Amino acid sequence: MSFPPTLKQLRYLVALHRTNHFGKAADACHVTQSTLSAGLQELENLLGTQLVERTKRSVMFTALGEDVVRRATVILNDVDDLTDMASAANDPLKGIVRLGTIPTIAPFLLPKIMPHIHEKLPDLELHLREDKSAELCDLVRSGELDLVLFALPFACGDVAEMPLFHDRFMVAYPAGEAPKDGINTSELDESRLMLLEEGHCLRDHALDACQLLGRGARRELAGTSLNTIVQMVAAGHGITLLPGMAVDAGLADDARVDVVPFKDMIPTRTIGLIWRKTNPRAATFEALGNVIKEIMHPH
Repeated sequence: MSFPPTLKQLRYLVALHRTNHFGKAADACHVTQSTLSAGLQELENLLGTQLVERTKRSVMFTALGEDVVRRATVILNDVDDLTDMASAANDPLKGIVRLGTIPTIAPFLLPKIMPHIHEKLPDLELHLREDKSAELCDLVRSGELDLVLFALPFACGDVAEMPLFHDRFMVAYPAGEAPKDGINTSELDESRLMLLEEGHCLRDHALDACQLLGRGARRELAGTSLNTIVQMVAAGHGITLLPGMAVDAGLADDARVDVVPFKDMIPTRTIGLIWRKTNPRAATFEALGNVIKEIMHPH
């Protein structure tokens, strides 16, 4: 008599596929590496086929292994949704919500909104994770995160989106170099423009919002964080575009930079929430989104 795979075995497999590393997968599943390896071996024995090719330096999934991961992800999401559906039916504004957000939002927005969320939704427990946009998309699709506080638009597959508010862009210059009354987008010198490195969605959103091509942006001086970019501007290496929420939070206050607005238009990025369309806790997420809206646009 054969037995079906266990949910634990499927979680091990999906975690290994996401991390591509046995140690990291074991950490994500809160087990030892030997336990995870044994569970995967049991799964392969049960199915009678190899799913993962193991070498000392790499992990590679077989073609069947890739198919099993896709099916396993759907199964695990369905099981989690079943549990969430029961919880939401009892009280949609109670329980744990696993929220992801990006580095160009988290340090500037979360300190402002978290106290109000705790006040308005006291029975909602937020578990936070900060990561890059692409990684957060993978996590929400795999069910490891419930929703993501994002800068939209971002291609994240078949997800539900809830736009919340617009975050304006401003221009930071070395101290003493900024136009006193602001700048037109057509006057922005792309040859001096420094942005975050590839992989940060703020780079693309900033260029798109300001209708720039980005060809002249200084790739050799791309930064890994907004704080790094501000310090580079203060040192006279160029100019940059900053989100308004970062300026409001005081990112540039202690640096030798001048921050000015745009005069001819107000380029913005849209801040919003995304979650899997099949997640039954949509009412919970919408309630959270409405609280954030109220905080950012008080009546």
